[in-house]
Amino acid sequence: MTAAAVAVPAARTAGSRHLAGTRPLLRLALRRDRIMIPVWVLVLGGSFASVAQSYSALYDTAAARADLARSMSANSSLRALYGPVFTDSIGGLTAVRMVGFGAALAAVMSLVIVVRHTREEEETGRQELLSSAMVGRRAPLTAALLTALIANAALALVIVAGLAGYVGDTAGALALGLAVAGVGMLFACTAAIAAQITENARLAKGLSGAVVGAAFVLKAAGDAASDDGSSVLTWLSPLGWAENVRAFAGERWWVLLMLPAAIAVQAVLAYTLAGRRDIGMSFLPARPGPARGRLRTAGGLAWRLQRGSLFGWGTGFLLAGIVFGGITDGAADLVGGNQQTREIIERMGGRQGLTDAFLAAMVGVLAMVAALYVVASVLRLYGEETGGRAEPVLAGGVGRLRWAAGHLVIAFGGGALVVMLGGVGLAIGYGRALPALLGAALVQLPAIWVLGALAVALYGLVPKAAVAGWAVAGLALALGWIGPALGFPQSVLNLSPFGHLPKLPGTEMAWTPVLALTALAAALVAAGLAGLRRRDMLS
Repeated sequence: MTAAAVAVPAARTAGSRHLAGTRPLLRLALRRDRIMIPVWVLVLGGSFASVAQSYSALYDTAAARADLARSMSANSSLRALYGPVFTDSIGGLTAVRMVGFGAALAAVMSLVIVVRHTREEEETGRQELLSSAMVGRRAPLTAALLTALIANAALALVIVAGLAGYVGDTAGALALGLAVAGVGMLFACTAAIAAQITENARLAKGLSGAVVGAAFVLKAAGDAASDDGSSVLTWLSPLGWAENVRAFAGERWWVLLMLPAAIAVQAVLAYTLAGRRDIGMSFLPARPGPARGRLRTAGGLAWRLQRGSLFGWGTGFLLAGIVFGGITDGAADLVGGNQQTREIIERMGGRQGLTDAFLAAMVGVLAMVAALYVVASVLRLYGEETGGRAEPVLAGGVGRLRWAAGHLVIAFGGGALVVMLGGVGLAIGYGRALPALLGAALVQLPAIWVLGALAVALYGLVPKAAVAGWAVAGLALALGWIGPALGFPQSVLNLSPFGHLPKLPGTEMAWTPVLALTALAAALVAAGLAGLRRRDMLS
């Protein structure tokens, strides 16, 4: 027997050893994500068909769609937000509206899945326990990537099924679904690399999210400069690749080949890094050193842990506000004489003048997204407790309420800061009305705080159900964003705390709902802290 004949089986044996245990780890990951993945897939995938249905109802003639396409193409701010318009068909308009945001959200879904089943498992110590059995070095990473692949494949199927059945163009729907899922898998591999080089799950998610944000900024800058997607900046962004597939507009199938090539390169790098480090270690380890200055307090520790997230959210809100403010003057031209579109904007922002209604609607959207920051910041308490990091802090001279208060000040105060930055951004983009827009943003705070306070109550009273705070915040976002377009009755929209607030600017201030929601938020926080003080710690 030759040396080559011996080497091939040996290589296969080594490869099998490194991947041993992948199948049971995959089953475990799918079982743990049996709720999260279906919710992501159905909500995100279903929104594509929902947008197509809205366009069909609002712009039911070819002339109306052509006018909309011309208005969007002529407005550089709208192009930066959505991308260039390649065709005025229902499918083409849906692709323009959803390809950038849909691909970015698919990327977020994928990075959450991969970091959850790699770095987070190592951080909590579960991976070390699993690796004591017959689990190969690269099996956890493989299982995480396969989980992300299944999620993105399911997302593509939902997109294709919804659009092909409604629009009737299977080729366009398939191109759009593959583009969105391909971008999702690309950023899953980006998260796999981040999980190898960072010291904890928070940093891995933050680094991966920053890459997604940079990709969106590149695409937006390129689209603002060019109305046909040909800018170099657009082609530097994977989101720009998805856009340039041109679904429903003479599909460019060759652009899709760029995604598996980039995925392969990143996957090789992730597997190489995974094979060169020990479990729990990273290529960017934590800086050693004593706690000094404000870090000695519970509030200082909370600030140290959450300041990066607050900075990222604040910057994003300021930039988003500038973009939304920049398209305000063109809102009337974009709506034109379409009464249905006007009614949707009025339902979101009030029945004052169209410009004020549009600004009020944008303030409301920013506030609903800010609620997600508050919930995430509150649930950092749950992560610190279940990860075993809260117990050493509480074992010293820090009480539970003092420890929790540090994080809650960052959560609720940070929520106020990010929504105010969004209002400032709107004023900068609009070029005027800073006091009115800043006041409109502050009026949204009680509803934001109610959602954050509900997360506090769940964490303190029923800690195992704390993650349900995400579901409540997501429901409020869906009701406020999609509900008006689908014609939900006001009684349904009022299920969200945002449905009770005055629509500023442009309408009179109403203090009763503002004070009532503030009191409700305070009561929920008090109940949650009382529960935290009395119950056992999860660790």
